[in-house]
This record gives sequence, structure tokens and C-alpha cells, in this order.
Amino acid sequence: MDFHHHHQTLASNSPSSSTSSISAAATTYPNGNPISSAAATAAAAAPSSDPMHSWWESISKARSRIHSLSSILPDPSLSLSLSSLADSDRPALSLLSSSLAYSALSSALSDPHSGSGSDPLCHWLYDTFLSSDPHLRLVVFSFLPLISGLYLSRIHSLSTDSPSLPSLAGFEAVLLAIYAAETKSRAGKPVLVSVPDLSQPSLYHTPRQKIAGSKNSVGVLSPPLEPQIAVKSTKRACIVGVALDCYYKQISQMPAWSKLDFCRFAASWAGQECTCEKQFDDDDDDESVVSSRVSEIRYLENGDQTDDVVDDIAQLRIENGGGRSGSSSGGENLDSKGSRIPLPWELLQPVLRILGHCLLAPLNSQDVKDMAAVAVRRLYARASHDLVPQAILATRSLIQLEKRSRADVRAAAAAAALAANPSSNANTPSKAKKPEILLVSK
Repeated sequence: MDFHHHHQTLASNSPSSSTSSISAAATTYPNGNPISSAAATAAAAAPSSDPMHSWWESISKARSRIHSLSSILPDPSLSLSLSSLADSDRPALSLLSSSLAYSALSSALSDPHSGSGSDPLCHWLYDTFLSSDPHLRLVVFSFLPLISGLYLSRIHSLSTDSPSLPSLAGFEAVLLAIYAAETKSRAGKPVLVSVPDLSQPSLYHTPRQKIAGSKNSVGVLSPPLEPQIAVKSTKRACIVGVALDCYYKQISQMPAWSKLDFCRFAASWAGQECTCEKQFDDDDDDESVVSSRVSEIRYLENGDQTDDVVDDIAQLRIENGGGRSGSSSGGENLDSKGSRIPLPWELLQPVLRILGHCLLAPLNSQDVKDMAAVAVRRLYARASHDLVPQAILATRSLIQLEKRSRADVRAAAAAAALAANPSSNANTPSKAKKPEILLVSK
């Protein structure tokens, strides 16, 4: 759905999501600026057949959006940085990978009065997503964890009977734009998954004798999406869940700081810390895998190298402010990102998919993996208290996979250290070897 084409506007009169919507009758934004017909025409125009023309049009569009952003954030140092990004060969991707720009926009979006229908930054994100440029849309997706996290935390923590509360129509408009684009791409069809029939022989059975009358069952991952013009309270979880599912589809291209923000919000959404979230960390399975190897590393001939290897392995532990024990400072950092919210399955399902990537993707930074490990443990504790079977099964499986992954990495690091130092110095005391016993048959 093209919101520019239908001349829709952001509603900004209520903090409640059930009354804020995108009006189809207005022709201007809430701040009085008219909608650019040229921008609407460019967004609706078919792509040119000339690849050079399309490339230059994409570059020009990205530079225009970056210059527009610099006018919204009139920080002199940031304006200089944004100008350098606009002059690059790939301005949209340069903006996506700029931690300085993300930090500036994050600070602006985190302002207590942000997210209203007249918020210029929400207008910028909305217009940028409607530009239909794939690289510019990645920039908008990178801020989706922050937008959804702030929106859900505020809408569930603020009282709706207070007239002084700011409107959240700006956040809702961005979420609705992403939801509408996904609704259009699915074309009214559900997202299905084929579940194999276990009564049928697999490819490795010989001979294969197919059983007549047996069919693969089909599971519904997501039902058909209905068009929405407002974020109603009954549809809020579905709309945000669909937006997060779109984020998951592009997560391999998202920067680390965007994933880190999502993990922090997910941990905050689960609620306060609970002792049951640490029940998996009391096991010594992953520690016993490498404990003997780490002890052998300390007998290596190079003391400095030994310390470095041991320190590298120690860094694979989950860190959250104060390590696995969970210090008070770590809890404060997590709580400052959001608050406890309802977690229906339609919202929790994409959340767990994103956390699974953050936990297990090999190219993720250690900070992202550590924060994802904290978030999934808190969600497990929340699911255990709420008695949600599918959430308990999913979070428990992620925890077990994460523990095995860490154990494998530690064991590999210990083995690599041993392989790099197969022999010891004659002047360095070494561990006594057990005598070899040969069995001879008579």
C-alpha cells in the first residue's frame, strides 16, 4: 500500500494506539508541510531499463535523504559526518554502517517526547521507507528494534488517562508502513511450512516403499494478513510482530548495534531477573568439556602465550554487567531500555527467531551473543512463570544450542593452543606422561 499515493497523514491526538491512525483524507502532514507530488511520482514510477540511470537515481535519492536528515539533526559535527556519507559512492550503505549516525538518531528517538505525529524524525523514517530503494529501506529496518522497543514499552507503561502524555502516532505510522508493504507482498496468502510425515520412509530407506494415502501435513506459521489503517489494541502485537519478521529477513545486513538494541529490549520485555533463568548456568557440562584442556594449556612453554589463550577462552563466558551472576548494574542497564510487556505468541515468535540469529550466527560480535544469551534466559524464566509450553520449548532449545556452541568454541580454542605448542622447552618443567602399556597376545 502506497501511503503517498493515497495522501495519508499521521494522526497525533492520542497516546492510545486504538485511536491513532493514518488518515486517508488529508493531503498534508500534521506539521503543515504538503506532500511532495514529485516524491510520490518517483516512488510509484517503474524502474528504468537503463542500469546506469537506475544506479544514479538510487545514489541521488540516497543523498537527498541524507541531506534531509542533516537538516533534522542540526548538530555541526554530525552534519559534517553526514555530508561525508552523502558524498560516498554508496551513501545509503555508508549511512547504514555509521555508528555515529545511529547514535545520534537513537538519542533523538529515545527522547521522552519523540514518536508523535509531528516528530520530524518519524516523518523522515516514514518517507525513507516509502522511497522503495532497498538500501534506504535497510536503514529504516536498522532502527526498527529501537522504534518497536520504545513504542511497546511506552504504550504498556504509560497511563492513557493522562492528557500530558505525548502521542505515539509517529512510531505507529512507521510500523504501519512496514506492515502494509508486507501485506502487499504476501498477497493475502498465509506463510506455510511443510511438516514431513514420519510414517513415510526417508531417502535413506532401502527399498523405498511409499505408503498409500499418506500426505505431508502443513503448518501455518503466519495467517493471511489483513490491511490495517490504525494500530488497534487488538492488532498491536500482530503489526509489530510482522514488522519484526521483516527485520529478521534482513538481519544478516543489520549492524551490530541494531542487534544489540534488540537484545536489550527483549530482555527488558521479559521482566525482572529471576533465579530460574540461571538454572542452566549451574550445570558444569560446558565447563567440563574444556576444563582438562585449559589445565594442560598452563603447562605450555610460553607463559605469555598461555595467559593470552586462557584469557581468550575466559572471554567466551556470558557477560552481563557482572558476568553470569547478573550484577545490579547489568540489570539497571537492561531495565533502562524498556519495560515488561505482554508477549503473545504472534509477537514472541519473531523475537525468538531474531535472538536465535544473534546467539548462533558465527559473524556476530561477542557482545551481541552475550546480550542475546541474557535475553533468551529471561524469556525462558518469563515463559516458565506464564506456563506457555511452546515458549518454554523454544527458549530452552535456544539455551541448549547456545551452551553447546560456547562449549565447542572453547574446546576448539584449547585444542588450537595445544596444537600450536606440541613440544615443551627442556628447561621448563612439563607434565609427567603416563607410561605406555602394550598388550601382546600370546
